[in-house]
Amino acid sequence: MHPQRPQLLVVDDDRSILTLVGAIAQSEGFDVGTTMDGSEAMQLLRRRLADLVLLDLRMPGITGLEALRSIRDINPQIRVVLMSGHATIDSAVEAVKLGAMDYLTKPFDLQRLRQLLASVREEAAARRAVLTLEGELAQRLEFCGMVGRGAAMHEVFGLIRRLAPHARTALVTGETGTGKELVARALHKLGPRASRRFVTVNCSAVVETLFESELFGHVRGAFTGATDHKAGLFETADEGTVFLDEIGELPASVQAKLLRVLENGEVQRVGSLEPRKVDVRLIAATNRDLLHEVASGRFRSDLYYRLNVAEIVLPPLQQRREDIPYLTAAFVQNFAQRFSKPLVGLTSGAERLLAEAPWEGNVRQLRNVLERACILADGEFVTEAELGGIMRQQMQGTSTKAPAAALPAMHRTVPLVEIEREHIVRTLEQVGGNKAVAARLLGISRRAFYRQLERHGLHTSIPLLKAANEQAIVPMGRVS
Repeated sequence: MHPQRPQLLVVDDDRSILTLVGAIAQSEGFDVGTTMDGSEAMQLLRRRLADLVLLDLRMPGITGLEALRSIRDINPQIRVVLMSGHATIDSAVEAVKLGAMDYLTKPFDLQRLRQLLASVREEAAARRAVLTLEGELAQRLEFCGMVGRGAAMHEVFGLIRRLAPHARTALVTGETGTGKELVARALHKLGPRASRRFVTVNCSAVVETLFESELFGHVRGAFTGATDHKAGLFETADEGTVFLDEIGELPASVQAKLLRVLENGEVQRVGSLEPRKVDVRLIAATNRDLLHEVASGRFRSDLYYRLNVAEIVLPPLQQRREDIPYLTAAFVQNFAQRFSKPLVGLTSGAERLLAEAPWEGNVRQLRNVLERACILADGEFVTEAELGGIMRQQMQGTSTKAPAAALPAMHRTVPLVEIEREHIVRTLEQVGGNKAVAARLLGISRRAFYRQLERHGLHTSIPLLKAANEQAIVPMGRVS
């Protein structure tokens, strides 16, 4: 799938300007959209993300500054350059305060326009390159369907490799959504029974009265409805692997029979007096504290210790946040292929939402959020707007553990702004108030950094040199 060219939207009520800028931008490698109406521009941007918007300051109906405010609401990551044949210092200052990247005067300095387009094109290309590299790295980090770069998951992967050839029983523990079944499948795949069956039983989904029949089978006439002999799942998986998910839900009567299978390698069908030999590897998983269940009498201690010959503990996503970019890259690649979309990755604002979210549903929740966002995405990037709405819907009803102050910005009255402000303040504190160093650490130009300080009201509490601020605005000769 060929990468898309960077996207430019030109908004001006002068058709000659649209023609001129469109021709230059196309020669600079942009796909160009044009409109003579500010309101239509907002509708276009809601449907499709643009890398850059060239926006006339004076238009009938909605003005350039009003349109700029709307663009900030639609997606703060869109770069906006205002154009005017009646430039003033006041209008330039206002534009920069509202988040404009630059300010062009008419008639255009065509060399400067080309430089600006080249700057945005190179920035967009660099962004796409970084996301592509993350996707390639995610593929290299993949281990039996799991992705992890941090120490926690590397320890899990190493333990799986060591246990797979030898352990006949294993216990996988961790919160819901951490990937326990993937661990079980990895143990099976890397072990000596890989060519045999892998049978999964979700203990929380089986009706209690049917547990014995499902696991161990029954003979004809054993109970009402038993019209024929039936092999249980342990017999079906003979010489293979049985995965008992949520084993903490197993009824006490079945726990005793499961212990017999583990100790003697025998199952007894319901209604039969004859035991049958089976040879299975048993992997159990739970999100419960089984030791607590043992202490409370809900789980047999002998079964617990028989299962817990080897335990693999999966960390929650909150404890492995360094893996989120690579999990995201792997999921986006998968969904792009499945939905036949040219998706490359997420905008930086969308990535920030993922990094700050509590993820109580762990990797499964992250995957579900990204799947829905990829379905809605139009273009190469999943945006903050698309992701934010999905995350609010998913998390409002699920967040029970984190206090309000610890939740990401989307749960609170002012989305994202507070996070940005706190991040800027912390960065300045780390560098002793040096704004040039802070801008480099944040990956933005000094001019953009000054705009952020003003946007968050930090220009008064953290003094700026007036002359430097004016130099960043008045000459307008070079794009930082």
